[in-house]
Amino acid sequence: MNNSIPPQNAAFAPYHQRRLFLMQRMQAAGGGIAVIPTATEMARNRDTTFPFRADSYFQYLTGFNEPEAVLVLISPPTNSATQAPQSILFCREKNLEREIWDGFRYGPDAAKENFAFDAAYPITAFDQQFAEQLADQPALWYSLGHDAAWDARLTAALNTVRSQSRSGKRAPAEMRDVRATLDAMRLIKDEHELATMRRAGEIAAQAHCRAMRFTRPGQYEYEVEAELLHTFRRNGCEAPAYTSIVAGGANACVLHYVSNDQRLNDGDLLLIDAAGELNGYAADITRTFPVNGRFSPAQTAIYQLVLDAQLAAIAAVKPGVSFLAPHEAALHVLVQGLLDLKLLTGTLTEVLASESYKKFFMHRTSHWLGKDVHDAGEYRQGEAWTTLQPGMVLTIEPGCYIRPDKDVPEAFWNIGVRIEDDAVVTTAGCEIITAGVPKTIADIEALMHKN
Repeated sequence: MNNSIPPQNAAFAPYHQRRLFLMQRMQAAGGGIAVIPTATEMARNRDTTFPFRADSYFQYLTGFNEPEAVLVLISPPTNSATQAPQSILFCREKNLEREIWDGFRYGPDAAKENFAFDAAYPITAFDQQFAEQLADQPALWYSLGHDAAWDARLTAALNTVRSQSRSGKRAPAEMRDVRATLDAMRLIKDEHELATMRRAGEIAAQAHCRAMRFTRPGQYEYEVEAELLHTFRRNGCEAPAYTSIVAGGANACVLHYVSNDQRLNDGDLLLIDAAGELNGYAADITRTFPVNGRFSPAQTAIYQLVLDAQLAAIAAVKPGVSFLAPHEAALHVLVQGLLDLKLLTGTLTEVLASESYKKFFMHRTSHWLGKDVHDAGEYRQGEAWTTLQPGMVLTIEPGCYIRPDKDVPEAFWNIGVRIEDDAVVTTAGCEIITAGVPKTIADIEALMHKN
């Protein structure tokens, strides 16, 4: 396999290096052939489709964003003298007539040259050529069960090879989950990824600041959402990284509220969980602020408690600690604060043991972040939680959600607060890449009253 790429293709060097690394991992495990398809275009209605978004694993290895494509990697065993490693793309053929209707497409020849593949072929040739490539491979590296159509397609190729056993061809004796290896790779971000995620975080922060400046009583949630979407797209994001949550008042106590169609009332809080996707990478920010620009005493008490919990969690992020360490730090602060406010009863130890705090805080503090907003990567290694390492990216997002309850003073009803930032684990601790949006009470109120 060609280990270098033409200078004009330097932008695709990270993808080339990831393919090399994956094939090295495959070779160390005995070699074989890997298949990573992109996503399938999905019909939205009648003759229109949803905007196409490449499969994250495929995009991570190729940077190629056209539909109807599949990556094949061949990594022979270390002692093979008959095969060389190969990185092969199957994609749509060049078609000038279709480009009039659907836009530019590379075609195999240009894709090979521009994306530094060893070979590229029309997608229509895949079934025949893959069956030939599959013969005599020690293992098939594929993620069975993620796509029924591709499962059937590769099963057919396996059966084709098996039917040729009398001519001396052998089907792979082993199947390995290629996504398990890719998950471990994706968990540690390279500098190319981190640069993109920093920029995505900056754009999301600008959007939240714009929303804070814009919000007034009487507006609808979707009006605020429009300000977010405007900022994402204006700054180069392809789309929201996930469906935006713009939740006023009681709606903030619904964790995945996405209707965004209610009027914002004077005296309510507004919880916004929204960010854009930039070059396939997600940011993830949540801020909560008063619709009228001033926190009430009850809102102040709960907001400051959640902020203190988040700051404790951020301080706990460092290499060598458990993934669960930030959650435990946030949880101790949050529970003690709820006890001090008399919203919970008992001792800290008793409440943690009984989990009665889940009445107000029912989710974990963190998840992995990257090409997917809930990114690839294991949270546990055997019985132990994954240990944080430099290059990992996780969210820090404690919250407190208080629904109407006879045991809770009415001043706290319908207060939902979540504060979320994105943290890159560094050698010294962590870097918050979403710090551009205010989160102290004083800073939020100052920003909202500037206008």
